[in-house]
Amino acid sequence: MGADWFIALGQVLLIDLVLAGDNAIVVGMAAAGLPAEQKRKAILWGIGAATLMRIGFAAITTQLLAIVGLTLMGGLLLLWVCWKMFRELRHNHEQQEGAHAVSGEETNAPRKTLGQAIWQILIADVSMSLDNVLAVAGAAKEHLDVLVVGLAISVVLMGVAASFIARLLERHRWIAWVGLLVILYVSVDMIWSGWADVGHWWTTGERLPSGGH
Repeated sequence: MGADWFIALGQVLLIDLVLAGDNAIVVGMAAAGLPAEQKRKAILWGIGAATLMRIGFAAITTQLLAIVGLTLMGGLLLLWVCWKMFRELRHNHEQQEGAHAVSGEETNAPRKTLGQAIWQILIADVSMSLDNVLAVAGAAKEHLDVLVVGLAISVVLMGVAASFIARLLERHRWIAWVGLLVILYVSVDMIWSGWADVGHWWTTGERLPSGGH
């Protein structure tokens, strides 16, 4: 295990921490306008669905990224995630409401129905679970063991400690900013390597060999 293995593992752990907290905050924001009893149900269902989606996406992500062009598309998707996170971190009023809601506190969010909240949560869960799996796969690169560890930790954090992490990120904003920089680095690296892979395939009809990026 060289230095690159530990660097990849460190990046994966930070990505897991930040995106698990961000997902929990988004779930809290969607549930914030519900009565207390329905709010608890919606948050529980939302975090449970996100956990299952991470497992599902993790099972197919290595096969997906083996398809020419999908690493490039994954990098572009993560770049959009970075932009979204940057905007959220600059305007954090809604994030604070989401963190309070997922922690069980009352908020002043507009009222909505349970169906509306669950629909918003499921859409967010699909997007953010895919983002998490792509970011972890991009950071792990050729280290399959780091990928497995990272995805396992992602599932555990989402299932067990999501509300705690949401409160942690609200109190210590710098963690989210560092996580954003790591995800930005991973997205640019995926775009660079994915573009090289597509170019090589276009001219030769073959993928770049592993490590040839």
